[in-house]
Amino acid sequence: MRLFASDNVTGACPAVVEAVLSANAGLAASYGEDYWSTALRAKFSEIFETEVEVFPVLSGTASNALALAALTPVYGKVYCHELSHINTDECGAPELLTGGAKLIPMRGANGRIVPDDLAQAIRGRGNVHVPQPAVVSITQACETGTVYRPSEILEIAAIARDHHLKVHMDGARFANALSTLGVTPAQMTWQAGVDVLSFGGTKNGCFVAEAVIFFKPEMAENFDFLRKRSGQLISKMRFVSSQLLAYISDDLWLQNAMVANKMAQKLSRGMAALPDIELAYPTESNEVFVRLPDYLIGGLRAKHRYINEDELDGKAVRFVASWVTTDEEVQSLLDDISQCILGAKA
Repeated sequence: MRLFASDNVTGACPAVVEAVLSANAGLAASYGEDYWSTALRAKFSEIFETEVEVFPVLSGTASNALALAALTPVYGKVYCHELSHINTDECGAPELLTGGAKLIPMRGANGRIVPDDLAQAIRGRGNVHVPQPAVVSITQACETGTVYRPSEILEIAAIARDHHLKVHMDGARFANALSTLGVTPAQMTWQAGVDVLSFGGTKNGCFVAEAVIFFKPEMAENFDFLRKRSGQLISKMRFVSSQLLAYISDDLWLQNAMVANKMAQKLSRGMAALPDIELAYPTESNEVFVRLPDYLIGGLRAKHRYINEDELDGKAVRFVASWVTTDEEVQSLLDDISQCILGAKA
């Protein structure tokens, strides 16, 4: 019933499982002083073509909130899209871990911040009566399943620099966006002006593994303390780092994302070809958002398909493909939809 409900419902891929089992053998230093954590920093530096600081954590919420805590003062403003995960799905964690920074949600087509709107929204610097502009946070891929092109990131980052703001990227589905764009990790992040990346692994083949990646080491000066204080510095960090190390080795993360994106495209094309179905957003990663009539929602539920009508603005149903989604599973869903439509028209 949970098929296509989320990419969080999947298990871990075999290479990640094997890596954890390997890390389980013998003894290892604790709190991130182990071999895997050291090797992880070197591997991420290689992938991003620059020296980075890497801090593994356990969840995307922790990754986002701690990244923002490192970038903004307690009296700061964080500009984000109104549909962003930090604004809608993290139960106030960014506000809690930043010590009270204020999120400034913005509208924008297809889940993306519009550069001109951002430029107009940034104000109040030096005014003691208002929170101070500090960070702009973008999501890649967005909650709507769309992606920012590098040129768009560059434009947003340029505005941020002009106003002395830092740039954070929520990359829970970073691999999916990268697969869509066909650019390098460097081109989509620090070369486009991103300061800190919340790098996701859990949705794309890991058990439970995320990372906060700093492209400017000086910005990570206090992060060790923030991570420890929030309970995200675990003693047996090797079991998180080993997951991520296997995940980003041999292009596994990109291969997994390519499968998920390919299956989402097949599902999106199939749905768009059927009557009474409208795509709510362009399908540019592994999420498909559609508007369905009530009869079709009821029919799919009768066939034990998982339907969540509460996604985003409440006007779209989300279907998510993952690294284990198959052609047969996509076709089965499309067949069920077709049967519901035919039954309603009969």
